[in-house]
Amino acid sequence: MKINVMKKRASNSTTALMGLMLFVLMIILLRQNQVFFNSRPHNSFIISTPHAISRHNYNHEVEKSKSIINCNRSHYSYDICSINGPTIFDPFQSTFYDMGSTNNNETNIIVEKIKPYPRKWENFTMDQIKEFTLTKGPLGPNCLIHHKAQALVFSLGGYTGNFFHDINDGFIPLFITVNSLFPNQDFILVISKLEDWWVHKYKDLLQSFSKHPIIDIDKEINVTHCFPKVTIGLMSHGFMNIDPKLTPTSKTLIDFHKFLATTYGTVQGQDQGQGQGQSQLQLQLQPQSQHRPRLVLASRGGSIGRLIVNQDELRLVAEHIGFEVILFEPSKTTSLHESFGLIHSSHAMIGVHGAALTHALFLRPTSIFIQIVPIGAEGVSDICFGKLAREMKLVYEEYKIEVEESSLMEKFGKGDNLVLKNPKALQEKGWSQEIMDIYLREQNINLDLNRFRMYLEKAYQNAKKFMAING
Repeated sequence: MKINVMKKRASNSTTALMGLMLFVLMIILLRQNQVFFNSRPHNSFIISTPHAISRHNYNHEVEKSKSIINCNRSHYSYDICSINGPTIFDPFQSTFYDMGSTNNNETNIIVEKIKPYPRKWENFTMDQIKEFTLTKGPLGPNCLIHHKAQALVFSLGGYTGNFFHDINDGFIPLFITVNSLFPNQDFILVISKLEDWWVHKYKDLLQSFSKHPIIDIDKEINVTHCFPKVTIGLMSHGFMNIDPKLTPTSKTLIDFHKFLATTYGTVQGQDQGQGQGQSQLQLQLQPQSQHRPRLVLASRGGSIGRLIVNQDELRLVAEHIGFEVILFEPSKTTSLHESFGLIHSSHAMIGVHGAALTHALFLRPTSIFIQIVPIGAEGVSDICFGKLAREMKLVYEEYKIEVEESSLMEKFGKGDNLVLKNPKALQEKGWSQEIMDIYLREQNINLDLNRFRMYLEKAYQNAKKFMAING
């Protein structure tokens, strides 16, 4: 929201005088705020509301184009704002001040507000995201820490901790933003809702983006930071997507895969658990056969819903066909170096729709990927992982389960109930929590192994071809 407060000429002296008095009063209040900030004890924690200034409805596009503060709000999934000049961050007011203007008598005060998380359409998620203010005016706090590099600010609120969302809402948008706005430029990551475990899990990937220590903006309550400029928000091209037409350097999801490979393609001693015993994943690994393609079976053991109840029998069938099968059951603490090493060296991957399939990003292009699609999850399965597979140029198959393979049949029966007969009609009004629970949390899968065997046999033949070419 951009607000401009300007003195206007009035036809009578009384109106003009009242306007002048209002402006003077506002300047006094702003100066009091500056004095208050400088006089506060450093161990205090104060939450205050950014300056509220009335909106004026008039055309300010010409002035906006000249402004050092700019916001793009034209996109469905994200907003992005910037101060293209010296800025100071006031942690007490969650406000970035444009300090490029030194005219204390300036009468044009600009205020923009932004929640830097790329799910703008989802109100209940955005309600959890901290709002930041950008303002241009005569006053701002004193700077305590000076940075030579510009800042990129975003939030980890929302669905942090779910691997799909960590990638889809976090690292892919970060990759897009960096390659669109910061190619070959130095910048500092300034993050809200930061958690220690998240930094530890993704530290190598974060360091691939920026060499600077991360600033945990929510903990900097007693410190003002200043930057040569700041960008707030991350750009998104939709679910699991990087559109080369929208990036200046024509990046794609395969480029993101290559970026991951530069980070996780080498073994890191401590991350691999050296000296700490082998992980369950490492214990499964044997020297890879030169004749048997490796199949990664993504398991949802320990999760709620979408379990393959005959998983052991599935594994035996795959091994009988000729695969070396590795059971992959990732958690928050699973090493990404270890995961990448396993999946990138494998030839095929299968699993039921869920966050674990995000690891398909680690597969080499043209390797084999089968997604098992539960009843009622046809649309979301394609959006999340079907699209990923196509963009990654994987040899992709969807196995859509029959009603008889779903545990929902026991609860709802095979009759005319819309839950099983027409899930699409049931979902037309949106994915309510009740509908989501039915299809994603209450449903397990008992695969028809005679039917699924045909998919495995086809996957095996394709995996053998891939193995012959790529090793």
